[in-house]
Amino acid sequence: MRLLLDTHALIWTAADPTRLSERAVAAITDPGNDVYVSAVSGWEVAIKRARGRLRFPDVDRDLLRTLRLAELPITLRHAVEAGHLPAHHRDPFDRMLVAQARVDDLMLVTRDRLLEPYDVALWW
Repeated sequence: MRLLLDTHALIWTAADPTRLSERAVAAITDPGNDVYVSAVSGWEVAIKRARGRLRFPDVDRDLLRTLRLAELPITLRHAVEAGHLPAHHRDPFDRMLVAQARVDDLMLVTRDRLLEPYDVALWW
């Protein structure tokens, strides 16, 4: 499987895996799966840290290496896809994650049910 972690799934994978579903833990830790973290999650964490809304280290390559996760950059194709998504969800970070999952044929690991109206595979 090819998975993309929502930002909360990344944080919980690193800081408190007990908050993840058993199904999510199994998929994330399965060495046969490719698990990605979007650059948008790094941006979201940095913004929330700067505003005092989150206490979590910056998302960097050391963190990804430790957790055995791959970095997913944002491309122009992702940006265009995000811009064309219907307004089911107002969070721009989540909309980018949906766009990346759609463009790159990834399953989005999230507990956010507001993403269900999008044509994207969700895993939880």
